[in-house]
Amino acid sequence: MDVDTRLLRYFVAVAEEGTLTRAAEQLFVSQPALTKQIRQLETRLGVRLFTRSRTGMTLTEAGRVLAERVPALLADWDRVLRETRTADGRASRSLRVGFMASAANEATPRIIAEFTRRRPGWRVEMRQAAWSDPSAGLADGNVDVAVLRLPFPGQSAVRTAVLFTEPRWVALCDDHPLAARDVIAFRELWDEPFVAAPSETGGWRDHWLADDEREGHPVRVGAVTDQPDDWLSAIANGYGVALAPASAARFYARPGVTYRPVGGVSPSRVGVAWAPDHDNDPVVQDFVRCCLDASEPQESPA
Repeated sequence: MDVDTRLLRYFVAVAEEGTLTRAAEQLFVSQPALTKQIRQLETRLGVRLFTRSRTGMTLTEAGRVLAERVPALLADWDRVLRETRTADGRASRSLRVGFMASAANEATPRIIAEFTRRRPGWRVEMRQAAWSDPSAGLADGNVDVAVLRLPFPGQSAVRTAVLFTEPRWVALCDDHPLAARDVIAFRELWDEPFVAAPSETGGWRDHWLADDEREGHPVRVGAVTDQPDDWLSAIANGYGVALAPASAARFYARPGVTYRPVGGVSPSRVGVAWAPDHDNDPVVQDFVRCCLDASEPQESPA
């Protein structure tokens, strides 16, 4: 019988947290999606893993046996995947770097140039991730290191270093009533429909909706997109507005879309991230050092 390792990871989170709510927050997924995955695992195994009640999720005897064994199994599998992919990269002298959107903005070319100077004969293979994978391939071991926006799902399990912060602006269609403002108060956007990332990205989606900075005011979602082009189209067509890094006005300029500064919302952080297994990997650490050297730890100019 084959079981998706993702189902096992979800199971471990619920077993450790004791409630679907806390486990969903940890995994950056919605609670209904997590419930569905746990039921799918129980169906595949043909056993009941939890006893459900108002107070939470209690492991059955079968669940306790599985909970004792699965963490070590997953850790071994993750290590095997990383070692296999790292070996392939080392053989080809290629460093796989995952990234989201514009990566480290204007610092990205400098980072790559400095790395290739330090590592002659090596090549940086940049792999852009969809917004449905906010870890940019790091969580699945598909990349050696990633440059991305913090926070992201699974961040507590990896190493991160903040490179810089920048303000969050808002993207609106050109004919939006607020598009002519020099600065827009975030409170004025609370009732607007927002263009959001897929729901399975959980807390990462919530961060870009600034869900925790609305004083309990509910979010209205006007469209869901997974790629920058679709995101821009949804905004230009008036389906919703969206928070974005200030640098999006430079990297994602498009007719029909206006970017404006927003007051009353926290900034965005860009970081470099890598797995603990790569703490002593000289190639990965060279790239991390290049990132830190090329990026100033301060707010970038708007």
